Order: sequence, then C-alpha cells, then structure tokens
Amino acid sequence: MDVMEIVKKYSESIDNEIEASLSNIDPSTLREASNHLINAGGKKLRPVLVVLSSESVGGRTQDALKTAASMELIHTFSLIHDDIMDKDKMRRGKPSVHMLWGEPMAILAGDILFSKAFETVLETDAEIDPKRVVEALKTVVDSCIKICEGQALDIIFEGKLDVKEDEYLTMIYKKTAALISAAVKAGAILGGGTEKQIEALSEYGRLIGLAFQIQDDYLDVIGDEGDIGKPVGSDIVEGKMTLMAVHALVNASREDKKNLISILKSNNEDMVDEAISIFNKYGSIEYARNIALQNVKTAKELLQVLEDSDAKKSLELIADFVLERTH
Repeated sequence: MDVMEIVKKYSESIDNEIEASLSNIDPSTLREASNHLINAGGKKLRPVLVVLSSESVGGRTQDALKTAASMELIHTFSLIHDDIMDKDKMRRGKPSVHMLWGEPMAILAGDILFSKAFETVLETDAEIDPKRVVEALKTVVDSCIKICEGQALDIIFEGKLDVKEDEYLTMIYKKTAALISAAVKAGAILGGGTEKQIEALSEYGRLIGLAFQIQDDYLDVIGDEGDIGKPVGSDIVEGKMTLMAVHALVNASREDKKNLISILKSNNEDMVDEAISIFNKYGSIEYARNIALQNVKTAKELLQVLEDSDAKKSLELIADFVLERTH
C-alpha cells in the first residue's frame, strides 16, 4: 500500500467530520469561503497521522477522527491567512480565498476554521477518558501558538540575510513541523499510548515535519515546474532564507557571498541559475538534502517503540514519502 492509498482509506471518514463541523456556519457566504480550500483538495497527511498514531498504540480509529478533522481545519486556517499576508493569488490550483471573497471575509473564514478546530476536538466521543481529550486539546492549542510564532519569525526574516541555521530551523519547526508533531502526539494521547510512546511519536512528527519543509526548499531548486506548481527558484526570486541560502552565505567566499546577497535582493528571475550555481559550489543543496534524510532516518528509528502493526508500517511509509514526493 502506498501513501495515497493510506490517505484514501481514512479520507472519507475525516471529510465527514470536517463537513459536520462546518455545516452550521452562518451566513452562507462565510461557510462557502471557509470550505473553499478544503474542497480544493490537499494531501490530508496531518489528519491521517492523527488516526494512524492512535491506531499504532492500540486506539480505535473513531476516537481520533474529531481531532484528525481539527488538524485539517487548523492547517487550512493557516493557509488562508498565509495567502493574505503573502498576497498569493492561487492555492491548490484555485483562486485564494481573499481573491474571491476579499480580505475581510477571508480573515473571518480563517478565524472560524481556527475556532471550529477547538470545538471539534471537544466533541470527541464521550467514551474516551476526558483527561485524554483535554491533553489532546492542549497539544493542539500549543501547536497553534507555535504556528503564529513561526509565521512572525518568517516575516521578520524577510530581507534579513544573516539568519543563522538554528534560527531558520526554529522558524520552520514552529511554522510547519509543530502542527505535524501535534497531530502525531494528539493521536497517541487519544489512543492511550504510554508516556514513552507519546514522546517518541511526538519527536517522530517533529523530525518528519522539519524534513517536509526542507524538502520544499530542495524542490524549489531541483524540482520540475509542472510538479511543484510554481517556477523553479521562486524562493530565490522572493529572497527567502532557505536552509540552502543560509548554508551558502555562511560558507561562500566574500565575492560569492556578495553576489548571492545581490541576487536575493534583486527579485530577478534571470539570476536564479547563478544562485543555484553558488549553492552547488558550496554543497548547500546536498547539505540540506542530507539533513532531511537524517531526520527521516531518525524518525523511523523512533517507531521501534511501537509493536508491529499496519499503522506502524504506514507511519514508516509516510516518513519515506516526505522525501520521495515531487510536490
């Protein structure tokens, strides 16, 4: 079974929970805006990780579905607000929410998804120990705080060309990996995992989350435009401080560093190849890839705390998928 088959196995049940959560939003305009990106698709890896994590420690699928849905609501909220802040016109092959309904309504759509996420967790089956539900909710809330902090750091880093590697890794942990880690941890909590299992799965999520973002950076320079859905090197054109840019700026000669800074400030598509050449010269692309590979390797080793099961195998496959994906 490949990862898309795993996602398909759970997607209908998760979609039903999301639909139930959003069905009573009023007025209808706000409901349509809130549903727009959810209906546009998405990998749904985060909600599936909640269910698999619960199953991997012996929990029931149904006990994790509400929290699984909440993860997709939070992820979608963050995308809507990101698109507003970045002024992105397209998302998942569709016009962004703010392009169709305007910024004020898009902000409200994001806000109501954010609020509905917490409500959905609290509606978890009454048969589960309420303490587990509260702990799962705490995990979800903490990830939301980190998402906001990570987005703030991302904004602060714009135009800042002396970002250190540990600063960059902190930013992508908060902005991207924290929600993935929370998905896995919350599932383990709801499934009744031991403290050791919950801790190991949380770290598994953190590591594959970091690898997921680093892979995005990597694909930006080695990917195919048709696969990644944007021009190759768009991060370079936007002057983003990816792990490759951070590494190259630290290791480059004075002349190459000066050239790279000039390119990152230029917003010039014609200079992308020159930047990639500098990345290659100092092994920055390979460096980023190796960190992502090591993260995935360590993440899979952490799963040894679990008994063998289909859920464990699926978690291993998802870890590999993070680096095998082309978009």
